[in-house]
Amino acid sequence: MSAAPTIRRDLRPGDLGAIIAHHGRLYAREHGVDPSFEAHVAASVAAAGKRDWPGAGEALWIVERRGEHAGSLALTDEGDGMAALRWFVLDPELRGRGLGRRLVGEAVELAERAGYEGIGLETFSELRAAAHLYRQAGFELAWAETGPRWGRAEITYQRYELSFQRRAQSLSSESAGPSARPFSVSA
Repeated sequence: MSAAPTIRRDLRPGDLGAIIAHHGRLYAREHGVDPSFEAHVAASVAAAGKRDWPGAGEALWIVERRGEHAGSLALTDEGDGMAALRWFVLDPELRGRGLGRRLVGEAVELAERAGYEGIGLETFSELRAAAHLYRQAGFELAWAETGPRWGRAEITYQRYELSFQRRAQSLSSESAGPSARPFSVSA
């Protein structure tokens, strides 16, 4: 039986490098990407690390197991009322236990409480389990583009978005139930 993971919410020296390295190793092994993928992750991590991050309305979740980095998720302020869900990765041994759903749920709740209008995230189509979690949390596919990327001849890069206004409208119409819908009879 594997050790239970712990979740830390503070940024410590070495965490940013661990996030980058974890993505590089895991995605190369599981999805055949080259080091340019790790550089892509590193650029976004470096951009966040250049400012006082995480700031108000932002967060970091570091998953550890046996004292080692085993996953991460972050919420960043992208400006103009938008947040981004970033660097979501879990070791394979930790998947399928509800941990990812919990982390995404916490991030969405924090973003809504912080007053963001919505959240965006970028991923690729082969990450089906993650996409399922995103859709369950209310994210919708905004766009997808297929082409060469990260050393692969073809990959479908995607952007998902969650609008809190649209989500609230959807929840309110669902709670109204079928009896609140207009009823008409045609002759």
